[in-house]
Amino acid sequence: MAAGLGSRMRPISERWPKPILPVDGRPVVATLLRDLASAGCEDVTVVTGHLAEQVEALLGDGSAFAVRIRYVRQPRADGSADAVRRALAAGARPPTLVTGADHVFARGTFERFLAGWGTAAGAVAARRGEPPLDPRVAHAFSEPCGLTGVPLWGLGPELVPHLEDLPGPPHELAEAFGRAQDVRGIVVAGTRDLTHPVDLIRENFPYLTP
Repeated sequence: MAAGLGSRMRPISERWPKPILPVDGRPVVATLLRDLASAGCEDVTVVTGHLAEQVEALLGDGSAFAVRIRYVRQPRADGSADAVRRALAAGARPPTLVTGADHVFARGTFERFLAGWGTAAGAVAARRGEPPLDPRVAHAFSEPCGLTGVPLWGLGPELVPHLEDLPGPPHELAEAFGRAQDVRGIVVAGTRDLTHPVDLIRENFPYLTP
């Protein structure tokens, strides 16, 4: 999901979309694609929106990242579930991983997530930290206290009907997964993300961190 407006990153995100901004000097979405390829996810649908041309120009057909990419555009910021519905309509097929394009995950996260998902209808990831986990998906975790959500989901075919008739816009995945029973909660290692302009400094120039 690479369609967001990046409102909290303004004014930087008014010129560049968040997914192409760097962590460790590399575009976040480029790191994400390489990690997906390493986990065996070679068929990727990228949902673009805000400044879509820049994301699409960077990634091309995906061959530089050892994946095959199809693109679909989300014309309005109508939420994560709407982005997934558009990806499915464009040819993505469950079971599939769904992830935001503004996070860098710890090495091996996707492999561990896929193994933990197993045969459940779906899976949702969280890490230790704040803010508190969205109550709509807390039922997936045996001990939800002390956890916060990260944008990583496992969507099986049984969950696809739950993407319909959601409140909104925005239409959110948390609402859809909250309606399902067979959802597995998986705790992953810490993630790195770009939320505010100062994060560009923190994530690329660690020697400046107090």
